[in-house]
Amino acid sequence: MSHIGFEHLTAEVRAARALTHIGRVAEIGRGTLLVSGLSTEAAQGDMVEIDTPGQTHRRGEVLGLDPDKIVVLPDGDIEGLQIGAAVSLVGPSQIAPDDTWVGRVIDPFGNALDGRPIFRGPRARPLRAAPPNPTERRVLGQRLETGLAVFNTLLPIVRGQRIGLFAGSGVGKSTLLAKLARGIHADLAVIALIGERGREVREFVERVLGAEGMSRAVVVAATSDMSPLVRRRCGLAAMAVAEHFRDKGQHVLYLADSVTRFAEAHREIALASGEAASLRGFPPSTAGQIMRLCERAGPGSGQQGDITGVFSVLVAGSDMEEPVADILRGVLDGHVVLDRQIAERGRFPAIDLLRSVSRSLPDCASDAENTLISAARRRLGAYDRSEMMIRAGLYAKGTDPDLDQAITCWPALDAFLAEDERDGIASSFRKLAMILKPEPEAG
Repeated sequence: MSHIGFEHLTAEVRAARALTHIGRVAEIGRGTLLVSGLSTEAAQGDMVEIDTPGQTHRRGEVLGLDPDKIVVLPDGDIEGLQIGAAVSLVGPSQIAPDDTWVGRVIDPFGNALDGRPIFRGPRARPLRAAPPNPTERRVLGQRLETGLAVFNTLLPIVRGQRIGLFAGSGVGKSTLLAKLARGIHADLAVIALIGERGREVREFVERVLGAEGMSRAVVVAATSDMSPLVRRRCGLAAMAVAEHFRDKGQHVLYLADSVTRFAEAHREIALASGEAASLRGFPPSTAGQIMRLCERAGPGSGQQGDITGVFSVLVAGSDMEEPVADILRGVLDGHVVLDRQIAERGRFPAIDLLRSVSRSLPDCASDAENTLISAARRRLGAYDRSEMMIRAGLYAKGTDPDLDQAITCWPALDAFLAEDERDGIASSFRKLAMILKPEPEAG
């Protein structure tokens, strides 16, 4: 037997339960269960299995404890459950990633969704691990090749950085995430599809991500029809998988689509446990959940690798002040805003550069590169401020030399924001310099 095969066998044996604690459903409430017989054995956040006659076992999570009973939130609705049904204590929420998961599509419990056998890894990891010690973490690393001209230049991404993609639905967010998954130079990508429509998972894997992207990716998927427990677990499980590879010294790209649906799933769980809503319907614990997830990404310490994080946020009506967007802006190292009006005129990715920022600047660029970046922003800003006047034909050339330059270079600069780049960062900056080159004066 090979060494790898023995490790997998050992992991399966270790996961087998020699003793199982059993409780009974004592009361069925509005979405939650009261279970007797497990109060002295269960811990907050533990997983349980609920025996449903004629059906597969349902999972649940412990939400509350008292001396006589525990409160359990079942995975799914409560239809078919009966008083006296057996409830088995599984234990802490964990996942056991394995190196063979690369190229696979799994659910948040580590089960295969692609119809092929899957191996449990030798070490179970907690879903809610602590981030590296902040006094020992490395600083942000070198600038990364991304395969997109705008991220190679004006919105650079560096190793260990955490950025947010803020967009409404249908603006090209998932497509941009897939391009970053294929283009960013990392050892592998871990992609969390949280609350995604069921028909879109296969489309994302086969058409959007493609064989090239999947060859170095692990996709963790929880579709929109699944319970809030599973949807919230998706983001946490994907981060645990990313930490497995980070601890091996690898550079991992973590992409979450989307943190908004992660927060919405947590809201459902928190409200079921009795927490009051406050932030536009979100409970106060939402901020802590989001920040703990994001803090686990970033530079590692010691011999660890790094996790570069890209977190997408659904912003209804481009409202950047809604709670999830507001929380994320404060904890991330940059934000990229996708604008519906830009998408409607056919430019993808529909990045609104003037509302986007990368906090890796100016440190990750040279003086000459920062000069080009500043010049591009000035030109785009000048055109944006006067766009209505220009399109109405009210501006006369020669009135403002800076605006004249902005008008001249705007078509090429706008097209530059949508360009793919296969020849590297230096090539992107050369193209940007040519676009911004001042037009010779007529003589």
